This record gives sequence, C-alpha cells and structure tokens, in this order.
Amino acid sequence: MKAIKSLALVAGLATMVSCNNQKADVKSLETELDSASYALGMDMAIKIKSNFSEAKTDMFLQGYRNGMDSTNMLMKEEEIGSFLRTFFQKQQLEKAENEALKKFGEVKVAGEQFLAENKGKDGVITTESGLQYMILKEGEGDVIDPTSKVKLHYHGTTIDGKVFDSTVDRNQPYETKANVFIPGFNEGLAMMKVGSKYKFFIPQELAYGAQQRGELIKPFSTLVFEVEILEILED
Repeated sequence: MKAIKSLALVAGLATMVSCNNQKADVKSLETELDSASYALGMDMAIKIKSNFSEAKTDMFLQGYRNGMDSTNMLMKEEEIGSFLRTFFQKQQLEKAENEALKKFGEVKVAGEQFLAENKGKDGVITTESGLQYMILKEGEGDVIDPTSKVKLHYHGTTIDGKVFDSTVDRNQPYETKANVFIPGFNEGLAMMKVGSKYKFFIPQELAYGAQQRGELIKPFSTLVFEVEILEILED
C-alpha cells in the first residue's frame, strides 16, 4: 500500500537527520542537500495526502519527532508495521464496501426486508447472530462437530428462488469439514444431527458481505440453503 510505504520511508530517514531543534521555515533552497531534503518532505506529504487524506498532521509530525529522537514514543517500534497494515486494510475494505453499496444497495435492502418478513413465519427460528432457520426434518444421529468431516446435500438459492449451486441437482453429495463454509452455514451445521434436514436463511453479513460470487450472488445478497446431513465420515 502506497501510504504504508511512504510512512515506512519516513521512518527510515531517522538515521539521516535530526529534529531535536525546531527551526523556522527557510525562504530558499541554498544547497543541493537542502533541495533533496525539501523535495523528499514534499514527496512524502503529497503521497500521504493522496492515499490518506484524513491523516492528522500534528500527530504525524509528533510521531516523526518521537521516532527520530527515540523519546516519548506512544507506540512500540515493533508494533508499527502490524498496526499500519491492519489499519489500511480496514480502510480499503470500508472503501470497497461503500463503493459496492452505491451499486448494490437495493440488494442489501431487499435482503433485509425478506428476513424481516420471514422472521415471523411459522417454524422460523432466529439465532443471536441473525441466522434464521427451519427444521424440515430432525435427525436421530450424532450432532455435527465443527471439525467433523461430513457428507451432505445442499441446495442454494437467492431470495427470489434462483439456484446458484446445488448438490441435489447434480445428484452428487458433498464431502468436507463442517467448518469451511460461510459463517451462517457453519453456524447452522453445528446445530444439526445426522439425518437432519434444515433450511437456512443467511443474512449478507453472515454470507459473502460486499463480495460478488458469480453471476447470481451479488454483493450484500441474503442466501437460502436447504441442507441435509447424510453421514459423518471417518478422517
């Protein structure tokens, strides 16, 4: 990320110059070193402004001075890289989500309306996370453990009934660990026994969120699955 690289380069300059004594702004560039130093400072500012316009200049300069002097540091040096990576990754995700909302906001609203209406239907149970499910058939076998390898059938559709994936239609059960799916699907499986058949109504935040997955699963899609546990397999 450009902003992280810019900040890292500033930190690397700590061995080249000293900021112990604050000086008034100069009016002209007298030497080649003056010009190089000034150009480097401007370059850093322009890059940071274009990538992270919300940066607080006073805090940036304080961090720079503290790093140069190795005094009064409010953050450990070994924490800096990890913190910046996490921070800018979060910023990028939020930006991507906001952009997706502009294009697919109606998909999110439609899902919320669907779940609000579905919540009151007979047999629909809502968990604390927001997952909704119906018990179509209760099995009598063992309860599924998240680490169990299971053989199952699933039939996945959008809220308007379009099929995006179905082992039932392919007549080919799926074998996998019970914790490798989207969060809402994983949560539902953990409530099931062998022989059970449930119907899941998965909110977008427990599905793929702002991601698009193929033609039918648009960003912020609420998903519907019918799931049947056939057996627990030996590892």
